Amino acid sequence: MITPIQGLKRAAMSALVVLAAGSVAVYSSDHKFKVVIDAGHGGHDIGAPGRNTNEKSINLGVAKKLAKELRAMDGFEVVMTRDDDTFVTLIGRAQKANQVGGDLFVSVHTNSLDRKAKNAKTVSGTSVYTLGLSRSDDNLAVAMRENSVMTLEPDYTTTYQGFDPNSAESYIIFEMDQNLHLDQSISAASYIQEELVRSASRRDRGVRQGPFSVLRNTSMPAVLIELDFICNPTQESYMASEKGQNQLASAIADGIAAYKEEVDRARAKVSGGTVKQAAKTTSRRKKAAAASEPEDRKPEAAAIADTEGEVYKIQFMVSPRKVGKKDMKGIEDAEYYRQSNLYKYTVGSFSDRKEAEKMLPRIKKKFSDAFIIKMKGDKRIE
Repeated sequence: MITPIQGLKRAAMSALVVLAAGSVAVYSSDHKFKVVIDAGHGGHDIGAPGRNTNEKSINLGVAKKLAKELRAMDGFEVVMTRDDDTFVTLIGRAQKANQVGGDLFVSVHTNSLDRKAKNAKTVSGTSVYTLGLSRSDDNLAVAMRENSVMTLEPDYTTTYQGFDPNSAESYIIFEMDQNLHLDQSISAASYIQEELVRSASRRDRGVRQGPFSVLRNTSMPAVLIELDFICNPTQESYMASEKGQNQLASAIADGIAAYKEEVDRARAKVSGGTVKQAAKTTSRRKKAAAASEPEDRKPEAAAIADTEGEVYKIQFMVSPRKVGKKDMKGIEDAEYYRQSNLYKYTVGSFSDRKEAEKMLPRIKKKFSDAFIIKMKGDKRIE
């Protein structure tokens, strides 16, 4: 089995541009960013039980409010895998997302622990998962619980090709899968996690990876959100309340909007277009910051580019955690900068892009998706 870091070593941060080039032939400012919202569980599958409610009800409440939030923003199209209390198979959820050609799949869930666990009534926090394997028993336990819903489906062993959601050995098969959208999924998860912590005041349990069947079968960037723990009575009450669900939905929407802006910039770069759509979908946080700027600020002054201190670097790897020298494949003098809770590794520093282009082929031999970026200080310039 591979760890999240081992999996991430195989990916590079050019993936957003690669995705844009592969899935969108020509960028258009009126392109609708399609988000498939998946309210986990439903019907006879209640998910994790609480004292006064259950997971399927919380998931649906937040999912419907999230759909409303996104539809109120420019540039979004929303598709829901379920919008009422019905049961949808795991494969059916993924198939619907694939059929409509989503740009992002967001599965909404509620976490829980066994009621016999000592900290069942006190545990709290939100996590956003992407597809992957982990040696963490906690991550595997969450995935096994969410995947177990497939046993409610008739002839599930045939549908899922003999996969047993309750057998740890079955998860070895995930090692054979290559998630082409890993970097995009991590980026989306990071934006959403950041907003859930900042805007909804959730305890930060981090961006994680897990072998979730519903993520594995989607052909697009995909994340699974564990809002908080229903086994904790305080968190259950919060997630069941209108206020709590509105806060959670609003935070997730802002995270998705921030991710969309990143995708739009990549698409515009590929097609040579502009990022009109990204500007229209700016998150409420950025809108509030813009509104607070002094009225006498000259727009033309803000648009003047200060090129002093700008350099070109080669970005070759990303990780949710710091990585060691052995992961650099012999690359010396590697540096990193932080963005969206990720460590993004670079090498070289050139005032002339042509010099960076000379070095790029050597780095590509070790990290095939390495690419050139422009930075000023510790900030990347798009």
